[in-house]
Amino acid sequence: MVLAALAMLFAAGCGDGGGDGTGGATIGEDGEARPATLVLDFVAGPAHIGIFTALEQGFYSRAGIDLEVIEPSSTADTLRLIAAGRAEFGIADGIDVAGQIDAGRDAQALLALAQRPLGGLITRRADGYSSPAGLASGTVGVTGVPSDEALLDTEIADAGGDPSRVRRVTIGFGGVRALQGGRVDAFTGFIPADGVQVEQGGTPTRSFPFDQHGGPQYPGLVVFSGESRIEADPELMEDFIGATVHGYRLALARPELGLESLLRANPEIEPGFARAAQAAITPYFTVEGIPFGRLRPAKLRELSDFLVDTGLIEAPIPPDRYAATALSP
Repeated sequence: MVLAALAMLFAAGCGDGGGDGTGGATIGEDGEARPATLVLDFVAGPAHIGIFTALEQGFYSRAGIDLEVIEPSSTADTLRLIAAGRAEFGIADGIDVAGQIDAGRDAQALLALAQRPLGGLITRRADGYSSPAGLASGTVGVTGVPSDEALLDTEIADAGGDPSRVRRVTIGFGGVRALQGGRVDAFTGFIPADGVQVEQGGTPTRSFPFDQHGGPQYPGLVVFSGESRIEADPELMEDFIGATVHGYRLALARPELGLESLLRANPEIEPGFARAAQAAITPYFTVEGIPFGRLRPAKLRELSDFLVDTGLIEAPIPPDRYAATALSP
């Protein structure tokens, strides 16, 4: 069902985009809720707990939004769908959003779901890697998005290794199985989700968080849209942000309620994994007393400087271009 909905979005992208970039997300004359689509960055999991809490509690519907949540078949799908104007909202790594902007695409961040990067290199503890440098002679799995390459190169270079020696294989969402099956020595993944899943499967891990191995502390997961769409329908954006923030604040204040909302909406998720991953990811949602969701200009500048210094983008991205800072909670 999810894949069918995603295919329909891609098929719609082959036709006329409508010109105004709003995708029809407006209140109708009869006062019905505005339809909107949110494309996740990955399969549904504890990183999205506030979204499913907001859905179950009716926060989106009370804000006048009929929200459909879709899982991508790969992380790159989310970027493509927003760039094509086929979905109102997407979730992606903060580096990938910067890459879209640098490439001249119409992306702009709305909300920080995580205040620090969730990503890192995940290895098997039994292999004895004491730093990312040892992976320079190994095989590393990547999902296929630019942030993976940035993470891998930065961590290995920071540890004194040569990133050009790494054998890279694109494995999409198959990192957990690839590591457990011995097909890769490491993979780039979300430590509080993928790392927990590997551990839950009986394989102890050693992980190397990006912001502790050469990377900046930047909003690791952001909700984004198109800049023109934001300008065309600020009311939809404000209402979506308000409902989403409300959902996360409730899930953080009442973890059991949030966990139950996630599991009821996604019964395929194993409850033991969900509970462990929820505990692992919760510290990423807020740091240093910063309110949930806030996009901090200072951290956006640090990210921009890092990306320019490493040649990942050509020119600095001002915070008010990267994010709709006026809408930040």
